[in-house]
Amino acid sequence: MAIKPFNRKKQRSKRHRRIRKHLAGTAERPRLSVYRSLNHIYAQLVDDVQRVTLAQASSLKADVTPAEGETQGVAQARQVGRAIAEAAKAKGIENVIFDRGGFLFHGRVKALADAARETGLKF
Repeated sequence: MAIKPFNRKKQRSKRHRRIRKHLAGTAERPRLSVYRSLNHIYAQLVDDVQRVTLAQASSLKADVTPAEGETQGVAQARQVGRAIAEAAKAKGIENVIFDRGGFLFHGRVKALADAARETGLKF
């Protein structure tokens, strides 16, 4: 009997489906969806009832210098967290549901969440 190889993308997809069973965003409390690629990080506010994206932010155009002892990716994630929180405030949104997208809550995902909380989002 052959052992199946470990598939990282498949495992993340399973975790994401398991998480999304319990999360749904509304217009009053949208879902803050996070996607982390190898080089960038993306965040968007989604109203699942009407199936629309209310706001988005990404590190594609981020020009950030990291602080002492901080990596470039974490610095970019902090900037994206602040940007998505400011976009939410501009739309009059304070409360969101955090959807980590199947990614583990540490590193860049945690930095984005902490920066969004510091800027005024509640979740």
